[in-house]
Amino acid sequence: MKRAVVPSIIANSQAELEMRIKSVNSKIYQLDVMDGKFVKNKSLMFDFKLPKSKKYEAHLMIKNPEVWIEKNWNKTGIIIFHIESTKNPDKVIGLIKNKKALERNSKPRSSKMPNERKIGIAINPQTSIEKIKIHINEIDLVLVMTVNPGKYGSKFIPKTLEKVRQIRKLNPNIEIEVDGGINDKTIRKTLSAGANRFVSGSYIQNSENPKKSFEKLKRIIKT
Repeated sequence: MKRAVVPSIIANSQAELEMRIKSVNSKIYQLDVMDGKFVKNKSLMFDFKLPKSKKYEAHLMIKNPEVWIEKNWNKTGIIIFHIESTKNPDKVIGLIKNKKALERNSKPRSSKMPNERKIGIAINPQTSIEKIKIHINEIDLVLVMTVNPGKYGSKFIPKTLEKVRQIRKLNPNIEIEVDGGINDKTIRKTLSAGANRFVSGSYIQNSENPKKSFEKLKRIIKT
C-alpha cells in the first residue's frame, strides 16, 4: 500500500495559507477546516483559493459537515468528516457519493478525472472503532486522531495505536491515516501499527527548516 507524508495546514487568511503551502514542497496537503464549535480553534473558515498544481484533502473539524461539502466540493480530492460531528453519517457519505456520481456522469467518456473524490471518516482518541465498523467497507480512508484535535503541537497519545491495528484487521486494504503529534519518532510507531498516511503539522510547520523536516519524515517511511 502506498505511503505518504501529508503536511497539515492551519490558516486564517489567504496569505497565511499560501505561505504554509510554499514552506513545504509537497504533492498533497491536508487542509484543517475548523469552525470554533466542534473544536475550539478556527481555521480556513473563509472562501480560500488553492494552487491547482497540488492535491488536497479536507479534514473537516466542524459541525454540520454537509454544509461545507455542498459549498466547497470541488476544492479537494479527499473529504474527511468526523464521526462525532454528525448524527447521521450515512447522510454525509451519501452526499459525497452522489456528488461523485454527478461529477463522473458530467464528464465526457474520453476525459480523465484529475482528482477522483474519496471519502474518509475521522475518529477522536476517545471514540471506539465500533462507531465506524458499519461504514468501514463503504469509505476509502479512516483518519485516526492520535491527539485531541484542534491545534498544532498537542501530545501524541500512544493508546491510539491499538485503533490503527484493529482497523487494519477489519479492512486490510483501507487507507489508514494518523494525525497528531507525528514526528520522526512517533511516525515509526504508527507505521508499525499499520498506518500508511501520516499527517504532520507542528513538527514540519514550526521547525526552522520545514522542507528539511518534511523530507526527513518521507525518508523514514521509505525504509
